[in-house]
Amino acid sequence: MVIGLYIRCHIPVFFIFSTSSCSLISTAATMAEPKQHMVMFPYMGQGHIIPLLALALCIEKTNNYTITFVNTPLNIKRLTSSLPPNSSIHLLELPFNSSDHGLPLDAENMDSLPYHLFITLFQASMSLKPHFRKLISSLTHEQNGEKKPVCIISDMFLGWCQEIAQEFGIFHAVFISCSAFGSACYYSLWLNLPHRSTDSDEFLLPDFPEAGTFHVTQLSEALRVADGSDPTTAFIRKELLSPWSKADGILFNTVEDIDKLGLMYFSRKFGRQVWTIGPVLLSPGSQIRSRRDFGISLEECKIWLDEKPSCSVLYVSFGSQNTISPSNMLQLAMALEASGKNFIWVLRPPIGFDINSEFQANQWLPGGFEDRVRASGRGLLVHKWAPQVEILSHKSLSAFLSHCGWNSLVEAMSYGVPILGWPLVAEQFYNVKLLAEEIGVCVEVARGRSCEVFHQEIMEKIDMVMKYESGKGKEIRKKTWEVKEMIKNALKDEENFQGASMKAMHQFLDVALMTRRTGN
Repeated sequence: MVIGLYIRCHIPVFFIFSTSSCSLISTAATMAEPKQHMVMFPYMGQGHIIPLLALALCIEKTNNYTITFVNTPLNIKRLTSSLPPNSSIHLLELPFNSSDHGLPLDAENMDSLPYHLFITLFQASMSLKPHFRKLISSLTHEQNGEKKPVCIISDMFLGWCQEIAQEFGIFHAVFISCSAFGSACYYSLWLNLPHRSTDSDEFLLPDFPEAGTFHVTQLSEALRVADGSDPTTAFIRKELLSPWSKADGILFNTVEDIDKLGLMYFSRKFGRQVWTIGPVLLSPGSQIRSRRDFGISLEECKIWLDEKPSCSVLYVSFGSQNTISPSNMLQLAMALEASGKNFIWVLRPPIGFDINSEFQANQWLPGGFEDRVRASGRGLLVHKWAPQVEILSHKSLSAFLSHCGWNSLVEAMSYGVPILGWPLVAEQFYNVKLLAEEIGVCVEVARGRSCEVFHQEIMEKIDMVMKYESGKGKEIRKKTWEVKEMIKNALKDEENFQGASMKAMHQFLDVALMTRRTGN
């Protein structure tokens, strides 16, 4: 084994994965053949690790692959207790010391960092390159009769993996955990900076006009000030975006029927294979995060939800890495209280404060808010984390007010939950654009982390979406159930029917294996 790399043993816990999407049997690899080796490397963030691990568990079910799952020590340590007891997936650490890169001690995951340090973690991830190369070099030599890996699947934010795969002649696929549409908009915006070529607040994407009109408020702070000569633009273009076009293929955690525009963009732009294999999701009961991380027990949450009428609860969460301004947090609290709706709100400190610090209700919420919510029984305030999949899948859930990260969105759509969108950063703005304008399952509530929004506006949008018996709410709910069926059908893998995502998965595995066999 290479010095500095070692495999941890697994500590078994309950981990349930949806069996409907895991009955894959690759037509190019049969049970009579020896297992092929696949290496998977997600970026250091829960929104990246979770879907790629879900994909690894899905591919493991074929019984045709040995999978090595790579990450930094603390992330691997967290994962050791998350694999099912009978899993053969190898978890492997690459050496990494966050303090060597100007990051806080033991900061190996985006979840533990404030937003302004994300770019620092991106840059620090480059230090993993020589260690990953040593690993792949060791795996390319036959050991115990095994050949070099048939495929490397690396995260969209680890573009340098493409160079290593090419050096050793290994098929390489980029795994993009975002929507194809959101990724296409993100790619085009950083590549072209079209807002710099006009005095108007509105503009089109020069290589993606089908996406429609964009507004400067749909740009993150970093993108809005970028001029092409700044270090951030140079880094993103070279290290994140450029390698996408050189990969042998791209895997999207999305469904073809709801994401055709974005898929068209990448097929046209790169001329590469694009496979929609999603959504790969963890099922209710499957938690990578330990129970002690949650601000509420699953049992307590379920008891509270069971007491509420069907389709009566609003779930509010801005994800693991994002938050809103103190003034907007106050307005949102006022809207929730005045709406008269049942709600679960996952609370984290607002912008300007350590997102992982203790929540100060007396500073950031209306006076007496927590006491009134508790006394009324209408609201459940959860600090830091909540069992999101279990909440979204519960019959009492009516709608989801979300930051619109793609993982959260596909979870909601998979359970037929309408969405109230409040995008905050990155491609979240374009996910909302897709869901609101193209798919019809979302209403935008506000836009950006520091926008000015008042509780009356928020309350009106909540009422509109949760009033599902008539009007816009009825229309959205009907569409969400249609999308739920699309997703369900895409993941079917039955004797007489194979969904689009399962076909794509088969095709990807076949192409990777055939490329290895022919030496192309």
